[in-house]
This record gives sequence, C-alpha cells and structure tokens, in this order.
Amino acid sequence: MPEPTNTYDALLVVSFGGPEGPDDVLPFLENVLRGRNVPRERMLEVAEHYQAFGGVSPINAQVRELIAALRQEFSTSGLQLPIYWGNRNWHPLLPDTLRQMAKDNVTQALGFVTSAFSSYSGCRQYRENIEAAQTEVGSQAPAIDKLRMFYNHPGFVEVMAESAVNALHQIPPERRANAMLVFTAHSIPQSMADNCAYVSQLEESCRLVVEHVRQLMAQQDSSSWRLVYQSRSGPPSQPWLEPDVCDDLRAFRQQGGTDAVVVPIGFLSDHMEVLFDLDTEAAEVGKEIGLNMVRAATAGTHPRFVKMIRELVEERFYDRPRVAIGDHPPSHDVCPTDCCRYVPRGRPATNG
Repeated sequence: MPEPTNTYDALLVVSFGGPEGPDDVLPFLENVLRGRNVPRERMLEVAEHYQAFGGVSPINAQVRELIAALRQEFSTSGLQLPIYWGNRNWHPLLPDTLRQMAKDNVTQALGFVTSAFSSYSGCRQYRENIEAAQTEVGSQAPAIDKLRMFYNHPGFVEVMAESAVNALHQIPPERRANAMLVFTAHSIPQSMADNCAYVSQLEESCRLVVEHVRQLMAQQDSSSWRLVYQSRSGPPSQPWLEPDVCDDLRAFRQQGGTDAVVVPIGFLSDHMEVLFDLDTEAAEVGKEIGLNMVRAATAGTHPRFVKMIRELVEERFYDRPRVAIGDHPPSHDVCPTDCCRYVPRGRPATNG
C-alpha cells in the first residue's frame, strides 16, 4: 500500500442506535424524541412496534455485522485502521466511544455515518452529536472528519440496482415490465427539506438505480418508478414530505397496477422502520388491496457496499480522486457552515 497522505489513526462508525431489550425501548425513544414536537401517543405507538419484536431493534446487530465485514475488507486490502462504533441514541453512546478512543491514543479519525443522503437528521445532527461528545470528553477527545455522502457513488447505486433486479425477478415474467419500482425514504418535515439537498439527492439516486436496472435487464422500457416516503413522526398539523408509501400503493392499485417492488433506498439495513413500516404495515396494505408487493433488500453488508466504504476511507487517507456518477458532482468533504440547518420546534437555534 502507498504511504498515507493524511494522519488518520482510526475509523469511527456512527449510527442511530436501538434498544436491545424491552426495558430499553422507552428510554431509547425518549432520547430519540428529546426536543422534538412529537405527541407522546405517537411515541407509545412506536414503542409497541419495538415490543412486537421483543423490544429489540436489529440495527445494533446489523452495525456489528457491518463492522466485522469492514475489518475483513480493511485487512484484505492492507488498510490498517482500527474501527470504533458510537451511536446517537443508545449504547454504545458517542461520548463513551470517544473516551475509549482517547484512552487508546487516537487523535484524528474518519467518521462514517450510516446515512447516504443529506439532511439535518441524516448529516448535520450527527455532526452536532459528535461535537457534543467531544465537548463532554474534553481536550483529549479525538478530531473526527466525517466521510462524504455517497448517494451517487457507484458502489451504492450498483448494490441497490442489483437488489431491485433480484426483486423484479420474483415477479412473473409476463408482468415484470409493468411492475412499479417504489423507492422509499424516511419522511422529514417540509421545513427541513427546504434547506437541504435531501429530495434532489434521493431523486438522483433513484434515477441512477433505474438506469442501472435497465442495463442489467437489457430493457430500456422496463419498470416505471416513483419516490415515496414513510415513517413520519410529526404532528398532523406539520407538513412532511409525501406521498406516504401506503397511500401510494393504494393509488397505484386503483390505477390498475398489479405488481410493485418497494426499494428502501433511504435505509442501509433492515432495521425497525424497514421491518415494521414496510414488511409489516405496507405488506398488509398490499394483501388488503390485492397488490403483489415485493420488498427489495437494503445494502446491508453486501460486498460491493463494504468495498465502497473502504474506498471512501481511502479517498481521504490517500487523498485520492472522489468518485461519483450521474449529473451531480461528488459531495463535499467538509460541510459549509449553513449546510442542512434546521431548528426543530421547541429547540433554540445554534450557531454554526
């Protein structure tokens, strides 16, 4: 391997976190919703979703699997970087992880956030969480340089296209060309979306995936597609991104549609919002209205996705060219001061 051009001595994987037992559910959700205008009734409703799965979110196990795959990928490629893990909302929490990194004499690390798209909750809030953890740990806390967004990286697009093709192959050949590709992402408040590139990045990523699907299937006129949203949590009075996935499936069926492939492009692993909102709730809607719904896989620990993360690290470690496809340039390495600014109701504005 060439000598690194930057002095990074670790990779920090930063994720959302999730409960790992019934007693964790409410404290976890209180962490998630602190400072947000979400009715308690909605929090208790979401708590029941977790309790239906034994109070355990699969996200922590999935991050462990991703880190194991990354360690193997690093080892195979000769990239000698230890990997740490810290969560926003549940153990291992970021301050605890940064304390351990300081004890291990880590001074400057790269940070991989498990989110492909720019928004307050998908990027800026994670950066704020890291800064708050650094402040809590003090002067010994390592510097963290976040890796760029990867919604238009070929490693992400190729994986999601392969996933969509695999799902399309579960539809009878004579109906396949008329199937609808329904891309889903987490809904966010319209006021948040107005000050970030979330929607435009999603639209570009979906377009790139569809192009790749058509190449893989050798059909230029294959399935149509649309972008929809799921998992909104705000009060009904607050505008959030629409349409909702379940409403859209109903509308598609009323228009005569028979088959839909739901592609959770906004989610990197099969965590609770995929398992409940899609595999349970949306699937039940499909059965109710007589729509054949097939859910495509998330990126998870697909080897090409894991390789992509290693490539993002090597961009910074060796100062290599940034790779992207499509109409958008590669995302920036350093976020501008006003990037993805958003002040949730009830929370004071912050500088920077």
